[in-house]
Amino acid sequence: MKKSLIALAALAASGAAMAQSSVTLFGVADATFAYGTGTVSKKTQLASGGLDGSRLGFRGVEDLGGGMSASFHLEAGLNNDDGTGGTTDTNNQGKAASGGLIFNRRSTLSLNGGFGEVRLGRDYTPHFKNLTAFDPFGTSGVGTTQTYMSSIGGPTKARASNSIGYLLPDNLGGFYGQGQFYMGENNSNVVNKKDGNGVSLRAGYANGPIDVAGSFAKTTYLLNVTQGMPTGGNITTMNFGGKYDLGMVKILGQYSQDKVIGTGTGKGLLGGVQIPVGPAGQVRLSYSTYKVVTVGANTLDPVSSKIAAGYVHNLSKRTAVYGTFANVTNKKGASQALNGSDTAPNKKSSGFDFGIRHSF
Repeated sequence: MKKSLIALAALAASGAAMAQSSVTLFGVADATFAYGTGTVSKKTQLASGGLDGSRLGFRGVEDLGGGMSASFHLEAGLNNDDGTGGTTDTNNQGKAASGGLIFNRRSTLSLNGGFGEVRLGRDYTPHFKNLTAFDPFGTSGVGTTQTYMSSIGGPTKARASNSIGYLLPDNLGGFYGQGQFYMGENNSNVVNKKDGNGVSLRAGYANGPIDVAGSFAKTTYLLNVTQGMPTGGNITTMNFGGKYDLGMVKILGQYSQDKVIGTGTGKGLLGGVQIPVGPAGQVRLSYSTYKVVTVGANTLDPVSSKIAAGYVHNLSKRTAVYGTFANVTNKKGASQALNGSDTAPNKKSSGFDFGIRHSF
């Protein structure tokens, strides 16, 4: 009898502890029939992520009392067309690793409270969040803004590993912001000991129909010199964006700049709209361009410009079908191609996505 009472007490205590925390399984499965054509080759494939990146994740939160909580977020990229996992960059220096289920999209542990959030681990960089927030296609699929596709922003243009981040609390009257420091984790006795170290900052204001924000980032890389010519060093990125919701149409725009010591400066522009169609549809249109002003005499300054048009129809809150068409024009030696195709310098490329996305 005594043992039974002890067991019941332990079970009750365990239930009370579990009631203070929660764990959620979530994900996205996005299958895309993708086609790309260029002057050199064409490609047809069943791909993944035409509307949203396919993923599998786990997130949880524990109430610590006094307005504080601890949380985690583990998110693995998936290619649901063949079942493989994604790739990751372990040290912010382009050394990718791939395998089965790896949490390459996000792997963070956070402490939350009235002060905001302190977040540790692999995460989106604030300057990427500012880029994707103002792209009508959300940097997914063939319509992804050329300011990202042509970017010379290096390994941390989307995510950074080994990061320490801070996010402002949500109750600041529409103001929001984030800061992040990330490390390359090299030994102190090597010549490139600072490679992969960086800082990224973002600040913005959202109120009613208006949302505007800007970001700045700098990542350290050793300047390499080959036959007396520099081949790349520190990367400085800045971008500014905004959107205005008129109800019948949402207008989006952005400017971006990436400066790489020894290589050149990339400058990009985007303008686009999102137009609701009935209760379940949305038309998405954009024009984006990116030019790289290269270092050195007698060099070309490649330019790629993209027009993209798409439609999304929500069959339910979780499931949508979509189609996107894009065409990219290359000048001054650029050779950007779409959906795995290949095109010669200064030639065009086009592509389309047709797919279905289900979130859970």
